[in-house]
Amino acid sequence: MTQPPVPPPPGGYGYGAPTPSMQPSGPFYVSVLGQEQGPYDFNTLGQMAQAGQIKGDSQVRAADGQQYFAARDIPGLFSEKEWLTVVLLSWLVGSLGVDRFYLGQTGLGILKLVTCGGCYIWWLYDAIMFTLRKQHDVDGRPFR
Repeated sequence: MTQPPVPPPPGGYGYGAPTPSMQPSGPFYVSVLGQEQGPYDFNTLGQMAQAGQIKGDSQVRAADGQQYFAARDIPGLFSEKEWLTVVLLSWLVGSLGVDRFYLGQTGLGILKLVTCGGCYIWWLYDAIMFTLRKQHDVDGRPFR
């Protein structure tokens, strides 16, 4: 029986980073409406996650196992940051750039802080985009 992989360190690996030995390389199979699709390697799964084709709760299995697990359990595939935390930070203190600091986007956080959220236009844009899950973390990974 295959266990879900160990989560990545804080900050993650990113899609272009070298693959550490504990990160699964695949191939993976995805269950969609009861039918198995694949095999997909890790980079293809990452592209599918960015495009919204798979979500954090999509059922995935490794080629060497028969047990399915959630796609969010694959380290580095989805952001380690919580979507609800980002949304709350964005709506409550987004004009100060706290949401961007939380995501690791320090430069944008400072710029947003100095401009008071772009006279609140940038703040409103970010708050809406984070709520709709259209923004990603600093590594370009979607939220779970």
